[in-house]
Amino acid sequence: MIVKGTYFQNSEDRPLVYGDVEIHNIPRRRLRGEEEKEGILAESVLVGFCGTDHTLMEMGRRGELDAKFPPGCDRLINGHEGVVWVPSENRFAIVLIRGGNSYDPTRYTEEEDYFEYGCDQADGLFSDMDYYNPDMLLKIPDGYVKDGKIALSLAKKLVFSDPYACMIFQRERMEDLGEAHNFRVKMAQYKCSETEAREIARKETFQRVCVFGLGTTGMFIGDLIRQKYPEAKIVFVARSDEDSPKVSFALKQAKADYVKSNFDTKEELAKAIMDKLGGTATVFIGSSGAGIEQEIAFQYGVLGCNGIYNSFSLGPVVSFDTMPFGFKNQVIFGSINFRQDHMEEAIRILEKSCYDEIVELIDKGEFTEDPIGAYENKIYSKSAPMKTAVIWNEKYIDADR
Repeated sequence: MIVKGTYFQNSEDRPLVYGDVEIHNIPRRRLRGEEEKEGILAESVLVGFCGTDHTLMEMGRRGELDAKFPPGCDRLINGHEGVVWVPSENRFAIVLIRGGNSYDPTRYTEEEDYFEYGCDQADGLFSDMDYYNPDMLLKIPDGYVKDGKIALSLAKKLVFSDPYACMIFQRERMEDLGEAHNFRVKMAQYKCSETEAREIARKETFQRVCVFGLGTTGMFIGDLIRQKYPEAKIVFVARSDEDSPKVSFALKQAKADYVKSNFDTKEELAKAIMDKLGGTATVFIGSSGAGIEQEIAFQYGVLGCNGIYNSFSLGPVVSFDTMPFGFKNQVIFGSINFRQDHMEEAIRILEKSCYDEIVELIDKGEFTEDPIGAYENKIYSKSAPMKTAVIWNEKYIDADR
């Protein structure tokens, strides 16, 4: 079937193209042990732009996308955040992005595989319609659809389902690691049972949290930690002015403190972070995409003994001096995934949120006329809003709600 859409390809001059593109109904498996199912058609309604899209575009410029293409294709329709309409079921849905031949798509082993709609080996949402595994079209909350249209305010919130689900997973992993890593220390410190010590260790994992980088993912993890651990000390570190709309919104949402990264030396920046935290970080979350984050954590000592380094950035190389690292008993982990239950929880939380306030729309015509220019000059420019989305099909949107 031929549809209109944007797609990535290996091309130095045209890594992102809008035009006619052929979609294929490739049978896909949601989880290991389940049967492969042919997809059903769903129409894109509102789609959000993610930093991954920009990364894929740059990979296309360098000719590095071959492994990302769907089987038998030499291009990838991008887009993994948004709302779709399922004509055969007369409903709106959120696409569960990650699936494949794995028991748990958050972590797969060498003999398992995965796919991600719009990111890796499967076409995504930036087209008029596409095929999706029917078990991977998640329900939206009731009460937001009227006369076949979805409220724009809800659609804007649900554009965050993917990254918010990913941050729910990040919090879960830090809880698991922090508890297992430190419960014996807490047994000795508090002279308590293992069960009691595990609970203490889990909570104290988030005693002092440094989030280095303040995009949407950084804000979401701060928000989610605050929701579950109200006593946590959370400090965001970024380059924006504290009174900028982005920073003001994030600080209010997560009830966090802020350090602007504009010091003459890294030593001064590290000291400012620790002063604001009231000590070294029990958790250091790197989400800036810049190499300085791991230097601040390890070389300049912001991450404390028995602490966790959550490497959430794509790009930076993490390195450390093995002598102090070994004696400080620190843990480094990295994983950018989520399960279906994470996304379903994200949908429930986002429904009640105010995150629609930070989503700005780009006109579809402006985007499709020059998608590369839109990416470089508006969506991912220095003056870009915190989140940009596009209404792909206006007939399904109620702009007054």
